[in-house]
Amino acid sequence: MEYRINTGLIGNMFSVPGIVADNFLKLATGSQLKVLLYIIRSSGRDLSAEDISAGTGVSVQETEEAVLFWQQANVLSADAEIPASLMQPAVSAPQPAQDISRPAETQPETKTAPARMPLLAPSDIAQLVSGSPDITELFTAAESALGPLGHTMQNALITMYTHLGLKKEVILILLNYCKSIEKTNSAYIEKIAYSWADSEINSLEAAQDEVERLSLAHDYSGMVMKQFEMKRRPVPSQMVFVEQWRAAGFTPELLRLAYERTIENIDKLSFSYINKILLSWKDSGFRTVEEVEKAESEYRGKKKKNGGSTGSMDKYKEFINDF
Repeated sequence: MEYRINTGLIGNMFSVPGIVADNFLKLATGSQLKVLLYIIRSSGRDLSAEDISAGTGVSVQETEEAVLFWQQANVLSADAEIPASLMQPAVSAPQPAQDISRPAETQPETKTAPARMPLLAPSDIAQLVSGSPDITELFTAAESALGPLGHTMQNALITMYTHLGLKKEVILILLNYCKSIEKTNSAYIEKIAYSWADSEINSLEAAQDEVERLSLAHDYSGMVMKQFEMKRRPVPSQMVFVEQWRAAGFTPELLRLAYERTIENIDKLSFSYINKILLSWKDSGFRTVEEVEKAESEYRGKKKKNGGSTGSMDKYKEFINDF
């Protein structure tokens, strides 16, 4: 079907740089395109981010990011004016400043992940996409999983594919895992990608195994949050303990009891204190709440018989150490 502009509107028309239609319709988000169109239509006016936000319905933060995107793409100059040269449709995207092609398969694999790749300009990304069917396919699949791709996510995908050398199917497994745990920001995804590259996780089987391990750890940490009455996910230093507890097979009930004993004695959440209690129970052969409570009852009875106090933190520490 052929589409034509309503000729009655020609008097109200304005020009859009050809490079936008040629290279950025797929790369730019809807918000970025709305911001650009508003700026072009308002040419000659001094605009603030608030003005553009009010005229487009795009948030102020997204507006500022969109302006930066078009400046990096060399569509907008620093003062938000459109360079006249870009109004010509035949202009092509500039060449990337560095070699960011996919490493050859024959190159020896490194044991550690390479240094972080500098942020690419939108024009560089556009050229990579137009020149590589593999990157185009990766972007299409990623968009199906995550929705429209912003500039930082596009950079992250190219970093994973061209810089870290991760295979397309491995990247897609990573993206779908992050989507399943509702952590789809580019920084988080890229952090895991560097970890996978460092650990040489770059096959379909290895990626699936790692996702299974991560999923188990994620589910277990959610359970820990519930037992410890936490509103935020454990920080990395706490996740070290969580992973140890998961590997040791501590049950939710046992974790809850250790948490309660910790609050009773030091009146705050302390992963290291809980860990000491759990390890003491494990070393003593206690695997259930019933076994622990029976031992505690026997301990209190023994102390009461001998005329000692059993209510202080020091006594409970002594009880732990006695195990």
